Amino acid sequence: MNGGKEARAEYCLSGFRGSALLAIRLAAASGDLTDKAGALAWKSDKDTPYVPSPLLAEGRLYYFKGNDAMLACVEAATGKALFGPQVLEGCKGAYASPVAAAGRVYATGRNGMTLVLKAGAAYEVLASNPLDDSFTASAALAGADLFLRGLKSLYCLAEKAE
Repeated sequence: MNGGKEARAEYCLSGFRGSALLAIRLAAASGDLTDKAGALAWKSDKDTPYVPSPLLAEGRLYYFKGNDAMLACVEAATGKALFGPQVLEGCKGAYASPVAAAGRVYATGRNGMTLVLKAGAAYEVLASNPLDDSFTASAALAGADLFLRGLKSLYCLAEKAE
């Protein structure tokens, strides 16, 4: 404990040969953490990603189930499930990691569909944006632009200049 607040945790996830999600308090962690009092803030053993990395944004942890287009969201401090795994309508598969900007979460399926979600405790789709390409790379953010690298082309999604 630090002034009445929980110590900050780091998150380790694996979907290889099973599922593991550990919220580790590094200040209390050393050696085998299995029975180390205070080292684990919380843990989960289901529905973790295999290829995509998780996203930590606004106190919430977003992550895919395996390589499926199913997104889960938990409170980062407690592990309390907020939604999911939720099927991302129109997306097929997921290798790209979700990204966040300006109160939104962007989730891209391998089939070229990107869903724009409202960052928050509830699952809310703001927009869906299909591209005729396949995607395995994570989106990159630069200023107000979103870059997506497909197998055929590089795309820049930006607000229309007036």
